[in-house]
Amino acid sequence: MYRICLSTFLAFVALSMFAQSDKWEPLFNGKNLDNWEKLNGTASYEIIDGSIVGVAKMGTPNTFLTTRETYSDFILEVEVRVDNRLNSGIQIRSLSKEDYFNGRVHGYQVEIDPSPRGYSGGLYDEARRAWLYPLSVNSKGRKAFRPGEWNTYHIEAIGNSIRTWINGTMCTNLVDDMTAEGFIGLQVHSIGNESQVGAKVEWRNPRILTENPESARWDVDPEVKEISYLINELTETEKRKGFRLLWDGKTSVGWRGAKLDGFPESGWEMKNGVLTVLATDGGESTGPGDIITIDQFSDFELELEFKITEGANSGIKYFVDPNLNKGTGSAIGCEFQILDDKNHPDATKGVAENRTLASLYDLIAARNLSNPNGSRSGMFKGVGRWNKAKIISKNGKVEHWLNNEKAVEYDRFSQIFEALVNYSKYKDWPNFGRWPQGHILLQDHGNTVHFRSIKIREF
Repeated sequence: MYRICLSTFLAFVALSMFAQSDKWEPLFNGKNLDNWEKLNGTASYEIIDGSIVGVAKMGTPNTFLTTRETYSDFILEVEVRVDNRLNSGIQIRSLSKEDYFNGRVHGYQVEIDPSPRGYSGGLYDEARRAWLYPLSVNSKGRKAFRPGEWNTYHIEAIGNSIRTWINGTMCTNLVDDMTAEGFIGLQVHSIGNESQVGAKVEWRNPRILTENPESARWDVDPEVKEISYLINELTETEKRKGFRLLWDGKTSVGWRGAKLDGFPESGWEMKNGVLTVLATDGGESTGPGDIITIDQFSDFELELEFKITEGANSGIKYFVDPNLNKGTGSAIGCEFQILDDKNHPDATKGVAENRTLASLYDLIAARNLSNPNGSRSGMFKGVGRWNKAKIISKNGKVEHWLNNEKAVEYDRFSQIFEALVNYSKYKDWPNFGRWPQGHILLQDHGNTVHFRSIKIREF
């Protein structure tokens, strides 16, 4: 009886798999590009041996071969091979509208990156928000792409979840609800060097599943971090891992003035899910003053988004003791610097750029520790755009992250940290940065700065 049931079950599974696979639709017939159109640039697309081949060309912006049909929830699979001289990508849920930069293609892009950086499979927001999910947070995923060979991409876009795999290795796990539907596109990236002319990127066997894609989803690798861009909202995964909103998106509950018993009566604005410190005279806490959490924290992971105005200065402080400085100026604590480096004079002060954006203010300069060459280029998304800051403190080890790229790391109990403090503006505060716990602070430095999606978990 058991063998009969087992054989029946196996037959059912086989039939289910066959039925499921039968619902996949090819996106390319191997003969022509009648269901596709070229947008923005003038690079060429050819059909060679049943593959779509894009050829790089000088003097043209990014070129996209896009489906005429749009898709919302789907699973996409395609094989890719690219010349090591070229960068490329696969657009999903993307758009081209006349009222958006004259039709410039924009939207989610799954990266094709044969360079040593190894960000293939990462998620970039083309012509919009830049990197959403760089593979700086997934070292295993950075090894999935095989340069010079055919690579199989598996892409799931279902609801507000976008996940990618290359050659069976999970690369990204993104939660974002900005765009729910759009076309699929194949990018030939612009080039700036004559030696790249003629470099090719190839795609073959693209197919899509739009009917009940939930049933064909792959298992999530628990080692691949989920990154969310939901505004003032936690995902179920974040809740399960202990995150809570540190600001509810509406009220001052949980916060007070650093030098007040309550929340400042003016100067801090809560509107449309954004917490804003309003400009005054550009001085340090000379307006409404800093605000701090009522709770104190020791080992934690803090994440938030910030948006600065031109020339703005602010900061996120932690291990703050508001009782140390009752006079003028800001409350005392370690600081994740928020600054318009190009337009604020503080960027050139201090030592070796240790007062620039994402630095441990006046102590350690920010660098891109996730990038092989350490360049900070591209880490900051710009003035007037939302940027993601993260601070992790665990067992004395502290990290600063800017837009999911590690910028600073240090041990607050080390001799090196002590030496840095002794030669900084904090030398007069005994045991600075080594207190067992402290408040979290958002700084008033006299400039308009916006905050949202403030969340924390404790270890």
